Amino acid sequence: MHNVTMIAGDGIGPEISKAVADIIAAAGVEINWDKVEAGAGVMDKYGTPLPEQVFDSIRKNKVALKGPITTPVGSGFRSVNVAIRKELNLYANVRPLKVHAKAFAQNEAIDMVVFRENTEGLYVGIEHYVGDEAAESIKIITRKASRRIVRAAFEYAVREGRKKVTAVHKANILKYSDGLFLEEARNIAAEYAETHPEIEFDDRIVDNMCMQMVQYPEQYDVLVMPNLYGDIVSDLGAGLIGGLGLAPGMNLGDDIAVFEAVHGSAPDIAGQNKANPVALLFSAVLMLRHLNEKSAADRIEKAVSDVLNAGDVLTVDLGGNATTDQITEAIIANL
Repeated sequence: MHNVTMIAGDGIGPEISKAVADIIAAAGVEINWDKVEAGAGVMDKYGTPLPEQVFDSIRKNKVALKGPITTPVGSGFRSVNVAIRKELNLYANVRPLKVHAKAFAQNEAIDMVVFRENTEGLYVGIEHYVGDEAAESIKIITRKASRRIVRAAFEYAVREGRKKVTAVHKANILKYSDGLFLEEARNIAAEYAETHPEIEFDDRIVDNMCMQMVQYPEQYDVLVMPNLYGDIVSDLGAGLIGGLGLAPGMNLGDDIAVFEAVHGSAPDIAGQNKANPVALLFSAVLMLRHLNEKSAADRIEKAVSDVLNAGDVLTVDLGGNATTDQITEAIIANL
């Protein structure tokens, strides 16, 4: 029995979270879900979108599965997702980009993993107006955080038998901040060159990296980069494998892991039984591997791939007309 925090989120979050829990149970994994509330829907109840009991639960269980949570654009409260990452020091946002269904992928050769620094950069939220005519945002890049995320990427490459790590930056223009990140990436790469010479290292300017991912994805393996670039590049990668509805994500710290849907909360279809649970389910597959439930994780991943490739039961975002319940039932039937 595993104790896992469940943050269903808002919008379509509760629907897809239930679907994922049902599929995990059908795969024979026993999880005691510690359910907590967060997001816009709990503001009236708690006076905050992120009650303290959310953090208490995650710290206790060390593992959480989080559905999508709405973030207001331009005003309102700051991102709950960012707040969770900062409060729990989840410094590595990891997004595997793997083709599960050829029909949806732009290139079958895509098999990359994006490591995004999660705690600093422009996402520290230090902003202010300069008079009435300008606004200023401050970007923070530290040696400590840069070393930590690059080392995490190399450790993953070693553990998973990956062959190459690429640092992504804009040091040609941002010579101090991105220059510092690139300097530390090269220092860490030099360490691993001595102990793991089989792992190649290179670097790419972020705009060129986006083009390279589209044209030559087979040349790239593990990508590591500062916060904002990771946000953009990982969504680009999601588009190449079929969209955010197929892309998993996880946030890792030294002793806590939060697995999440990377797409939005889609409030326009909430409660209509139309939502696609696959992205959150693939995130749960990563969670199961983290919990050493590797057999169940492999079975679920294969069942989902079989359903996607068959193409008979697909939600609207994937070009079909199946309901959330129907694709959930189809995945369970394929286990």
